[in-house]
Amino acid sequence: MEITSKSYLSPLFTPTKLTNISGISNSASQKALDLYLKCRYLDEKTGGKGIVFATGTPLSNSVTELHTMMRYLEYDFLKSKKLQHFDNWISTFGDQKMDWELAPAGNKFKERTRIAHYSGLPELMSMFKQIADIRTSDTLKLNVPECEYKVVNVEATEFQKELVAELSDRADAINSGNVDPTIDNMLKITSDGRKLGLDPRLIDPSFEDNPNTKLNQCVENVVRIHAETAEDKLTQIIFCDLGVPHKNSADTEKFNSADTKDDSKSSSERESLEEECDFNVYDDIKSKLIAKGIPESEIAYIHDAKNENQKSELFEKVRSGEIRVLLGSTAKMGTGTNVQKKLIAVHDLDIPWRPADLEQRAGRIIRQGNENKNVSIYRYVTKGTFDAYSYQTLENKQKFISQIMTSKTPARKCQDVDQQALTYSEIKALCTGDERIKEKLMLDNDVKELRVLSAEHQNTVFEMEDKIKVFPEKEKNLQTALDNLHSDREHLRKLPIDEETKLPVFKITIGETEYTDRKEAAKALETAVLSVRQADRPVKIGEFQGFPLSVTMNSPAMGGGVSATIGGAYQHTTKLIESFSHNLRRLEGCLYNVDRKINDTNSQLSKLRVDFNEAQKIIAEPFPQEQELADKESRLKTLTEELNQAAIEAKKNAPQKEKTCYFERAKLKKEAMRVSKKKSEKTQEKNLKKTENLE
Repeated sequence: MEITSKSYLSPLFTPTKLTNISGISNSASQKALDLYLKCRYLDEKTGGKGIVFATGTPLSNSVTELHTMMRYLEYDFLKSKKLQHFDNWISTFGDQKMDWELAPAGNKFKERTRIAHYSGLPELMSMFKQIADIRTSDTLKLNVPECEYKVVNVEATEFQKELVAELSDRADAINSGNVDPTIDNMLKITSDGRKLGLDPRLIDPSFEDNPNTKLNQCVENVVRIHAETAEDKLTQIIFCDLGVPHKNSADTEKFNSADTKDDSKSSSERESLEEECDFNVYDDIKSKLIAKGIPESEIAYIHDAKNENQKSELFEKVRSGEIRVLLGSTAKMGTGTNVQKKLIAVHDLDIPWRPADLEQRAGRIIRQGNENKNVSIYRYVTKGTFDAYSYQTLENKQKFISQIMTSKTPARKCQDVDQQALTYSEIKALCTGDERIKEKLMLDNDVKELRVLSAEHQNTVFEMEDKIKVFPEKEKNLQTALDNLHSDREHLRKLPIDEETKLPVFKITIGETEYTDRKEAAKALETAVLSVRQADRPVKIGEFQGFPLSVTMNSPAMGGGVSATIGGAYQHTTKLIESFSHNLRRLEGCLYNVDRKINDTNSQLSKLRVDFNEAQKIIAEPFPQEQELADKESRLKTLTEELNQAAIEAKKNAPQKEKTCYFERAKLKKEAMRVSKKKSEKTQEKNLKKTENLE
């Protein structure tokens, strides 16, 4: 069985006792569970050789996805190592970190645990590579075009700056605790920040259409490239996840035929940030392209293709150059879109959250089969908005994925990054342009982490001091045990040896009678053991090979059962079972494995001495990051004072300026439209009923 669709690979249900862990979800899809069960069945039938997965992005957002892949493809191996359960796997390779961060409402801090680091990566990747053949661009040397990444930096318009300032005011209100989280919170601010960076009309369609927004800059570039490549009919793709076409829009309604009623979404579509807004970005771009001379017949939306047949027809038109501008979202046009033949440019109009999404976008053009030797990817960034931060977040996420998905030996440790809303300090840093706010936020986290590490170091020092304190007594006890074992071994060497078994000739004394016949000895031993009535006290019942033999009846509080002790210089103890013929073998095994006991005791003694030496070294060494902690604490104190003073000065010198309420007005307008639409629907329903009654 071969699987190439990423939609089947996530999310697979993960049973775990871990709660409130960032990046770990208990959500699941029926597709993933179905695939998992089929994989288990095929593994049983084929000995683990009946399944092949093929994907360009095995990790889309977190290292935890590796465990999902391994559960699909090497479950039996994980089980043999007791790593099939996620909690065992993450405790082996993950380093949980508890932190305090601003709650989404912005009015309090919440405790959050995240898998901050992964260690033992060479071992983890060695396990993963049993089922994964990783091929990266540096090893494949594929025949793909050279790509030039062009970052189009667009200055924010005056209106966008006003909206950004309003976001700052909203964050202040949330941080002061004056706003109900259901009304406004940091997640909403983050979402609005993404929208206004693209075009303010995503907030309210009645806002101005400024020719200097990045949306309009993208239109200009598309028109220019279209004209320059007209002779060869080269094609372009525009990626945008915001303001996608409405399902019931005029342009797409004609495709809602009987054969396109399947509206099921793939996993990637469900997880994407594709969002319908009152303002349709696609229609706006299309109308402007047509106004600038591009024929409407050469422009298409991926949303127009409702099923696989329509997609195939659309892709063929793009490959032939009949369609020269294709607009789509990451979810619908990322994986499996093979339209690269004449593709000359890709335009990333907005920024996705996951590195895999950006990689999939680039994979549409940097691909085998592209006739162009040189291509371009345009990435549009509006200065002074959340765009730059979004790309920085993607870069941080890609770093940890690149550290492990490599043809080279991975680093021993890597840091994990997951999707999150902007914090209050980050929003203020972005809105005010004062990077000191962000520096303070980072220093707060660093100092907190270093203080925890310092406390852990101090606790380790206390533990080492305890080890050093008990070392002399432990060493003495082990040395005494070793001497006693050597003494017992010398005694055993003097016993007569049975030529057949190569062991000492069997001899046991029960009471006053010596036995050399095993059957008689077993009966006598059983009688002697069953006659013991005292609990938890050893009772002597005879001798074995010249050593005193005693039996102890253990009470339930002591674990129950019966134990026998051969009292040489060293006390040799074993548990007895119901079969007394086997109990004789147990007594022999307990006594005759003296060589193994000597080796084990030697190992314990060596380890004790090594631990003692290591403990002395640890105590002698100071906290390795002591100077770093002192420097950062000093810088944090200075920075806090500077920011407090700057805040006082800013408040004193701030001009009396009326705060804007554009977002609030837009929200009220939407609510009014919703109420009006609801009333209209009720009126239509009443009229329909009246008509039916008249008929």
